[in-house]
Amino acid sequence: MKELHWAQQAAYPVLLALQLLPLFGGVLLYLLRRQPWAENLGRAFFIAELLLAIDLYRHIDAMSPALQLAERADWLLYHTGADGVTALFVLVTALIGLLLSLYQPARERLGHGALQMLILLAQSALMAMLVTTNLLWFAAASALELVIVAVLLRIWVSGDAGDLAYARFIQYQGFGLLLFVAGAVVLAWGHADATGGSWSFDLHDLILTPPLGKFQSAAFFLLFYGLAVRTPLFPLHGWLPNMTQYGTIAIAPTLLLGVKVGIYGMARFILPLTPDAVETWQVYVVAFAGTGVFFTAALALLQTNLRRLLAFAVVSHTSLIVIGLFTLHPLGVQGALLLAVNFGFAVTVMLLMVAFVYKRTQTAELAELGGLFERIPFIAIAFLIGGFSIVGMPGTPGFDAAHLVLEASIERFGALPTVAVSLGNVAAAGFLLWAFQRAFLSPPVEGSAPQRKIERVRPMEYLLGGLTLFVLLVAGFLPEPWLHLTEAVTQAMVARFGSGG
Repeated sequence: MKELHWAQQAAYPVLLALQLLPLFGGVLLYLLRRQPWAENLGRAFFIAELLLAIDLYRHIDAMSPALQLAERADWLLYHTGADGVTALFVLVTALIGLLLSLYQPARERLGHGALQMLILLAQSALMAMLVTTNLLWFAAASALELVIVAVLLRIWVSGDAGDLAYARFIQYQGFGLLLFVAGAVVLAWGHADATGGSWSFDLHDLILTPPLGKFQSAAFFLLFYGLAVRTPLFPLHGWLPNMTQYGTIAIAPTLLLGVKVGIYGMARFILPLTPDAVETWQVYVVAFAGTGVFFTAALALLQTNLRRLLAFAVVSHTSLIVIGLFTLHPLGVQGALLLAVNFGFAVTVMLLMVAFVYKRTQTAELAELGGLFERIPFIAIAFLIGGFSIVGMPGTPGFDAAHLVLEASIERFGALPTVAVSLGNVAAAGFLLWAFQRAFLSPPVEGSAPQRKIERVRPMEYLLGGLTLFVLLVAGFLPEPWLHLTEAVTQAMVARFGSGG
């Protein structure tokens, strides 16, 4: 895999800037957190980060599958690079960060600038995960982000249920991170044993290591389970429903789910570094993911809390993404990565809209809602379009991505399993529409929150919701740039597999 130094393509180290700008902004906001204008300063950093992400997109050669704009500092184990898939995930990360900076309800508890500070630090960690080619840097950045999310959860949770949600989050994520680090150690050890040299955690070194035999399966399972907890994938999703219900309404779940770094890590590290194990265990992974589509969809239909329902929707649709990734087909992998980006952004939209509903009603229980469309129609429409995007309705970016996944699935696994997974997706559409009907259209029950005075939509909420809808609809009706950006990379990803092509 040929590397191109950033100086050949850009006038400055753009990947380093993407990581350091939000880090610098977070530190600066910590120093100025008591100033009333700190909040606006934080938003300026998010806008600057989005401009950097756009500049990265401008410099990426979409026709080349190589990692470009490479930056190295061997004494720090700092090795980075970017391709078309990286550029797409970086764009979404920067945009989600800007959207969260516009989210005002959380500010009431944290104060001026404090929320932006935490989101900027989390964004720095996310950027590091997306651009690094070193497994240890990926793990360290993931640990930093998880600590920030844990801080946010600790601020919001209260009571026995909240404490349990917090404890489950720490247990699951800590165990997942340890599994990932253990998998990285196995690969580095195998590299040293095979080459007679020093240990290396770098993608470019490890990809040239001779086959590790039975140790490759061990590395595969450790890395896969570590990332599956983060994704989350059935049956390793136990931390998500409680965290979504009892934690901070939108910020923490969005930082974990809006950017699907678990899926990105599978594509960046697991597929190229453990190809033999991937092909050996491909069918089993797909079987578990297919089961997860139906099982979690059924659980979603049983939920009476809108926030828990969204959590199970996340797990159900994540299973479809994993199926696409493990088709090991160019169209399936491309569709899975595009679906991950679309899904993360659509979930962000829905979480923010649910947060706006909760702020007005102080409840997410479906039995206590209803009749909200008349008072807050814009929030209802944004929630609905986000749901349409998740299930892949025409006109949303999820449509083309889901189509690619299903087409590849038919070719790899046959029509029957693919039809079954499609029916699971239809069930998902059903429970999201059912939730929309219960929360926004059904008549409110006597004494419920909607019968009391409900505040109209604020200008900042119009701005936030309008931006999300604009991005979803434009990306849905103009998918060609994103297909072009990821095509060469995904074809290269599956070239190592005997079934690729």
